[in-house]
Amino acid sequence: MRSFAAIQERFDAIPLDVAATLGHIEQCHGREDLFRSQAPQVLERLAARTRFDSITASSAIENIVLDDERALQVIRGAAAGPYTDRSEEEFAGYRDAVDYVMAKEPEPLSVALLLHLHRTLMRHTDDPLAGRLKVNDNFIGSDSRDGPRTVIFETVAAGATTERMLTELVERYEEALTDGRVPPLLILGALVLDLLAIHPFEEGNGRVARLVTTCELLRHGYGVARYVSLEQRIYDSKNSYYVALRQSQSGWHDGSHRLWPWIGYLLRILEDAYSDFEQLVAAGARLRGATKREQARNYVLEQAPRRFRFAQIVDALPDISDATIRAVLDELRQEDRLAVTRGRNAIWERAD
Repeated sequence: MRSFAAIQERFDAIPLDVAATLGHIEQCHGREDLFRSQAPQVLERLAARTRFDSITASSAIENIVLDDERALQVIRGAAAGPYTDRSEEEFAGYRDAVDYVMAKEPEPLSVALLLHLHRTLMRHTDDPLAGRLKVNDNFIGSDSRDGPRTVIFETVAAGATTERMLTELVERYEEALTDGRVPPLLILGALVLDLLAIHPFEEGNGRVARLVTTCELLRHGYGVARYVSLEQRIYDSKNSYYVALRQSQSGWHDGSHRLWPWIGYLLRILEDAYSDFEQLVAAGARLRGATKREQARNYVLEQAPRRFRFAQIVDALPDISDATIRAVLDELRQEDRLAVTRGRNAIWERAD
């Protein structure tokens, strides 16, 4: 909400690096339909990979991690519940929320939609505040039982203040979009910053903000969010994520904050996603007519994340058997093109 006060003045002078990143994103956006038409099977695999990466990465940012076998069961829906602990319940909730966002028709943002996303996220828990605004004040920081409380950012007070500011934020966001003088991606950055500053829920604020980011990107035609996981990129750069967020939240309560550290970070994530998308589609398109083994080998070497779990590859290649994928991984390890850690949740890593 604070970011939308005198919004035109805030965006009068866009830093050169931000403007350059925004321009590159729009160029990639203009080529998106061309790349999407090149190889439908490649897009199916990218969408499957993105679903897996988004669910696991956004959960991992909140220290919610399942082992490979269980994560694959929950993501595929084979594990429909009951779940064994809170981590599994929240992991399954993010799965449901991602599926909802990817399937829904574009619509204006509303407080009701935010509450629905939170309700979906927490649907498998017994949390009485699922889909409801916070009733207790919260903060961003740490609250250790054995040490002093560390407060990084004081969020908006619970109750009427949160409800009023959240409602105003959504209204001002939609008004800015309708006005059309500021590019939607910049307005989206301001929306997410203010949403995290308000912190409207007692739990799940970061995950809801990431879901809203994907939801709004798809609404405005940035389909790359369907084929490349933004959550995975945020997880991989989470130190930069927190630094940019804190820099832009400084002075937020009195409106003296600077949007550009946060917006610059968010645009760089999107720019990287577009670059990866184009490379992945081009690499996959070259494999028309290849055997399943050749497809799996190419996927691991050119399309999979540099560091991955076995379950990620299995989920992204549902038409290729587990045995074929294991044989390809072993072959690449023997060629010293892959390294792997020991254990049930082994991490594979390309030599590049």
